[in-house]
Amino acid sequence: METRRRSVVKAAIWNVIGFSVMTLVGFLATGSASVGGIMALVNTGLGFVTYLIYERVWAGISWGRVHV
Repeated sequence: METRRRSVVKAAIWNVIGFSVMTLVGFLATGSASVGGIMALVNTGLGFVTYLIYERVWAGISWGRVHV
């Protein structure tokens, strides 16, 4: 089982990566760095919360785990 701290760190790192990609995509799609940045901020905020909840739910599910 993962600790909450590990789940938060994983979510934060994943969202830094996602923020970078989304900023680039937003900029390429709109031609505006500020619009691309706003799109990336909204996406990253929602993605962080969603991913964190998702990870914590799966941390409590024992299906598919092998205990050695």
